[in-house]
Amino acid sequence: MTSPKPDFALVAARYDALRPADEEWHELLELLVREGGLVARRVLDIGCGTGALAVALAERGARVWAVDAEPAMLEVARGRIPVGVGLKEARAERLPFKDGWFDRAVMRLVVHLVDRPAALAEARRVLAGDGRLTIATFAPEHFDRLWLNAAFPQLAAIDRQRFPTETELESACRAAGFAEVRSVRLSQTRLLARETCLERIRGRYISTLQLLGPGELEEGLARAERELPPQVEAHLEWLVAVASV
Repeated sequence: MTSPKPDFALVAARYDALRPADEEWHELLELLVREGGLVARRVLDIGCGTGALAVALAERGARVWAVDAEPAMLEVARGRIPVGVGLKEARAERLPFKDGWFDRAVMRLVVHLVDRPAALAEARRVLAGDGRLTIATFAPEHFDRLWLNAAFPQLAAIDRQRFPTETELESACRAAGFAEVRSVRLSQTRLLARETCLERIRGRYISTLQLLGPGELEEGLARAERELPPQVEAHLEWLVAVASV
């Protein structure tokens, strides 16, 4: 099954409200900083979205460049990026930088949206000889426990096609020229209020909700409005791959 690509211009204005930098976001940030060695380095944030990660890395002393292919997301990022952080419109598959220009690169929830072989090869190209790429994505078991599954039974199947497994991601990194790849897992659980969940569905807060068939979003939303309890237990299962040159 081939799905159309999501349009992030549709969610750019509300992206940060629908997906706020909460405690779980910051916990993942600290893991990326620690495992990726992102402090006081020249770092490229690939697929930066609205710039939250780039800002956080700059606050920790990194010299950051950030790129994204969606102009609407970059427009939001320009409103928050501090002086000293570079921002460019560019695809992950064609980075506008010289070979070996960066010490580190990071991709947070990006590898399922790009041409992986091309994007990983580009990340390898722009990294220096001791460079490191840190990738945060969802592990396969994440989709087994997604709180949306009851309302949208087709959602997990769509995402399993989009997101790589640990083995697939490691193989892709090695094929792109990385010499060593290791993985770290992070499990998170939180309680979300029913209305928060419904608002996220209405706002299509994950790109997969744009890839549903005709009428499926409306049907799933109606099901969620009928069936969601006052509090919803949400699980996040992260796969973080660290690829070294």
